[in-house]
Amino acid sequence: MIFPKLNLHIHSLFSDGQNSIDQIVRESLKLRMEYIAITDHFTNTWKSDIIPTLNSFAKISRYLEKLNKCRSLLIDIGENLKLYRAIEIDVNSSGSYIKDLIQPDRFDLILFEYLDSNKRLNFLKNLINGWRETYQKKLPIIGLAHFDPSRFNNIQIELIIKFLKDYNIFIEFNSRYPQFYTIMYSYFFQKIRKSEILVAIGCDSHDLTNLCDISNPVDMIKYYHLENNFKNLLNSLK
Repeated sequence: MIFPKLNLHIHSLFSDGQNSIDQIVRESLKLRMEYIAITDHFTNTWKSDIIPTLNSFAKISRYLEKLNKCRSLLIDIGENLKLYRAIEIDVNSSGSYIKDLIQPDRFDLILFEYLDSNKRLNFLKNLINGWRETYQKKLPIIGLAHFDPSRFNNIQIELIIKFLKDYNIFIEFNSRYPQFYTIMYSYFFQKIRKSEILVAIGCDSHDLTNLCDISNPVDMIKYYHLENNFKNLLNSLK
């Protein structure tokens, strides 16, 4: 399989990234990237006191407007780069904060970070179920950012796999966190393969230097024989 240049985890000046969306898009074109997602942070935890976040409906609207303009420009100039409107939600955020500010049908892709306990898993299930009831249209593609399998024992991993399967959620191979997909987690990724869970690649890019830092994730996707899982992710993006 020939892997496309894909990075579904990038931060801009709208949160803690070092570059504007325009700069990210221009550099992605230079690198001949094929798929990118801007995934700026959303949280009202302690993290919001340290970094800028998408912390109001007005700011989220400006963010999405900018992404829409860039998408339109790419189409107008005939570029093949696919740009996805995305966001990275901290699952430790309060449910009311997420429900008040996030309208999932405005996004192409939503990442959830810090899923690290059964309590957070149940929170996430309830949130997605609520979205399903409220928004009759198809929900965006949903993924887990830099998921740490060590937070769960083998029995709990079975619950995670069922959750991913039932809700069609992808696991991210994040080049910034290679420790989360080393061979010590072979059991987990064997389950991912057998259950046909989607897998994606993200670089957690905060500047332009690692926009295409995908070689290690690609190698590990091949190592775990997850090529078909990745192909299915590509089909979802299309």
